[in-house]
Amino acid sequence: MPPTPETVEVDFITPRHLAGGGDPAWVTVPLHRASGWSYGDDPLMPRVLLSSPDQKALLRLEPDPDDQWWTLHHAAEPNRPAWYASFGARTPVELIAAVTDALTDPAAPASDAPCDPYRTLRQVGWSPYGDDGLVSPDKTAYVERLGTPADPGAWFVTVTVGTHQKVWQARFGAHTPPPLVAAFTAALADPRPVHRTDSGRSLPTLAPDIVTRKTTDVLAVYVAGALEDRVRSLSARHTTTPTAPIPSRQAPPRHGRSR
Repeated sequence: MPPTPETVEVDFITPRHLAGGGDPAWVTVPLHRASGWSYGDDPLMPRVLLSSPDQKALLRLEPDPDDQWWTLHHAAEPNRPAWYASFGARTPVELIAAVTDALTDPAAPASDAPCDPYRTLRQVGWSPYGDDGLVSPDKTAYVERLGTPADPGAWFVTVTVGTHQKVWQARFGAHTPPPLVAAFTAALADPRPVHRTDSGRSLPTLAPDIVTRKTTDVLAVYVAGALEDRVRSLSARHTTTPTAPIPSRQAPPRHGRSR
């Protein structure tokens, strides 16, 4: 009798901005293996440094209880001053990955291409907030841009629960290319759940009227292979000749239950 396939209990969580940080490897491993970013670390410090092949961009992951955990710095270019983006510890890695995927996409639009980071949010029902911002329908996420139309400033994305208890914040400097901000807001607006295997510890709240968890037993091979599939998919963007489509692993749920 063949052995019973091993399964892992996975939580599929919505809204995704309240799913917790997730596994940093979802961001760092594809940057290194699919996009050629080099890495350095300090054995005496709990941090990760990744630099782009052209040495213009540096991603730093450094746990800091009083500041942002993720920081992306990009050097000045002929058509754009230096810029930065930073993300708090509980920013879902899927949202950060949307930015790094867009930054490393060889087919991406020019950094100065016209782009409205608010567009996708409006399409899914976000409403006006403050002088130049939007708030999610559940009032737990806020996106706003400082400054004025004549002199626009930095972007702030803030997620809260309860009586405005801050869960995480993302910041984009005034000169961050709009397509990168738009990639982040599009991922933020995505209604699809994200999966976590440690949500009991990572979720900022378990309130069922705020967060929905559907727990499913998934074959361990699919859970382990998700990152490899992602690396292969992103690597294919850099090929110069057409390649056969990469088959996507389907993870059929075994037993689903909502919490």
